[in-house]
Amino acid sequence: MNKAFVRESDDDDEELQPSLKIPAGARNYISPAGHARLKSELEHLVKRERPHVVEVVAWAASNGDRSENGDYIYGKRRLREIDRRIRFLTKRLDIAEIVDPLRQGDNDQVFFGARVTLLEPGDVENTYTIVGIDEADASCGRISWISPLARALIKAREGDTVRFQSPLGIREIEILEVRYESID
Repeated sequence: MNKAFVRESDDDDEELQPSLKIPAGARNYISPAGHARLKSELEHLVKRERPHVVEVVAWAASNGDRSENGDYIYGKRRLREIDRRIRFLTKRLDIAEIVDPLRQGDNDQVFFGARVTLLEPGDVENTYTIVGIDEADASCGRISWISPLARALIKAREGDTVRFQSPLGIREIEILEVRYESID
């Protein structure tokens, strides 16, 4: 069957890494900054990148034989990737629930948006910020609220010792500080 008549799946979550899937029945919590980044990416794709690729594909199609036309073939592939990302971002933004960490005030308990300083085994201090699934980046210290560490930290307070199952086995960590500030 010709590829033009094959319907792509509307369920974009099937293609996602397990770490990006929202658990059934859970909300898509996101910080104001994370929401703004997703919205900006969507706007860039819709207003700039997609029209440019459509223009390239139209030009390539006007050149004649499409079967051996690299600009046409790769342009169509890129257009499908852009459309898939646009659908994904639109769905994620539609179900996003913006949570502003600054509204927590002076709270010593860990919730979404908290920046938590931990004392890990070996007297190593690490700081993590609990963020939404779409804005998590472990290399920057931002962990998803559904990660094992964040789930163990939720509702704990400064001074508490928390045990959780990590990929390395059961770990025990102490919460040194909890603060709420704007997430970049």
